[in-house]
Amino acid sequence: MTRPAGTGTRTDGPRPTRPGRATRRPVPVVLLLPALVGLAFLLLPLIALLVRTPWSSLPQQLSSTEVWQALRLSLVCATAATALSLVIGVPLAWLLARTDFPGRGLVRALVTLPLVLPPVVGGVALLLALGRNGVVGRWLDAWFGITLPFTTWGVVLAETFVAMPFLVISVEGTLRAADPRYEEAATTLGASRLTAFRRVTLPLIAPGVAAGAVLAWARALGEFGATITFAGNFPGRTQTMPLAVYLALQNDPAAAIALSLVLLTVSIVVLAGLRDRWLTPS
Repeated sequence: MTRPAGTGTRTDGPRPTRPGRATRRPVPVVLLLPALVGLAFLLLPLIALLVRTPWSSLPQQLSSTEVWQALRLSLVCATAATALSLVIGVPLAWLLARTDFPGRGLVRALVTLPLVLPPVVGGVALLLALGRNGVVGRWLDAWFGITLPFTTWGVVLAETFVAMPFLVISVEGTLRAADPRYEEAATTLGASRLTAFRRVTLPLIAPGVAAGAVLAWARALGEFGATITFAGNFPGRTQTMPLAVYLALQNDPAAAIALSLVLLTVSIVVLAGLRDRWLTPS
């Protein structure tokens, strides 16, 4: 039986590559060596932390009252800061993504400013704004008797200040990628803007909101500079885990290593949870 022309097993053209998979090429040595040095630089401190961890006394270190106080306070404050960021950050992201107003670029720059602002400077700014003699804090104290610095709520506000931009950026990017015609169709059918946002927009951007909330929570959990400047370092009231690590490093290095290991574990869990969204190349 004669094989039809053009049906042979060999082809003249190159083999097509699978979608989303780059073609393997030899890596130049001039790029490989610095890349390996950079990888070692990033991994070496983490490996050293694992190597120097007192594994035998780790359960005892983590069962102390001070550690559990700091851990509980960190989890509560980070969760409260994330909730506050969701309440005021999602509408802010919607405003930046869906409306056009004069100075929107400047507002976006100011919203992202805490990402590059030194955290200690952020704490000083919070003191000047919300302290007892601050621009707003003096009226809160005089009218309502509310004092925010050096309190647990001060920790929440300091963490919200540094963490909310992560949420806003994530949600704004998701909103820009979502098709606004769904909202317009809902309003055309008689739904109010609030109903369209709640019933149409939020389900569409739910993955972006979840990713931003996780990033904000992780950032709030690890906040140090703004917290110690605005809220202080009082055990059981404002001493979060990063502050406890800093204090333990001076008196009990083993406890500092144990607390650092807990924070490292949390960071790894967060990265693992966001792997499909942020770490997988498209």
